[in-house]
Amino acid sequence: MITLKGENIYIRALETNDLEFIYAIENDQSIWEVSNTQTPYSRFLVKQYLENAHQDIYEAKQLRLAICQDQDYPALGLIDLFDFDPKNNRAGVGIVIQEQGNRNQNIGSEALELLIHYSFYHLNLHQLYANIGSENKSSIALFTKFGFKNIGTKKDWNLVNGIYKDEAVFQLINNQL
Repeated sequence: MITLKGENIYIRALETNDLEFIYAIENDQSIWEVSNTQTPYSRFLVKQYLENAHQDIYEAKQLRLAICQDQDYPALGLIDLFDFDPKNNRAGVGIVIQEQGNRNQNIGSEALELLIHYSFYHLNLHQLYANIGSENKSSIALFTKFGFKNIGTKKDWNLVNGIYKDEAVFQLINNQL
């Protein structure tokens, strides 16, 4: 099981007891815009997903980790590597903190820092990227804090509540390997 510890949080592999948390986060319509979710998920589908969450990143091409404060607290959010491409040594990054009150509390920053280090020094990735809605100032600030650069904007990329919105692509290249 993957567990990466920071100063105040840790990120860990998903467990079967995360079912209700993932069910709640996947069905929270207030974050569907950032997760690009279109339809609700059933507990059955989430359970099936958790049963396959043990797959290696090389097999599944993704890695989803729970963000936690300590062993006694449930997950606060999720951080993902997706579109894992070992040939070109890159992956996309996504992060969501479920409760509004836990956002802007340095939880996402610490989780992202841990994931960047894991990606560059354990997976030997050369680059990470993030697709961020151009209006999502908090996520833009989070990723630029760690050196991600805006490399372009996809115009009218996402249809949200009948309005087309731009999506920016941010990229972090590991020049230390």
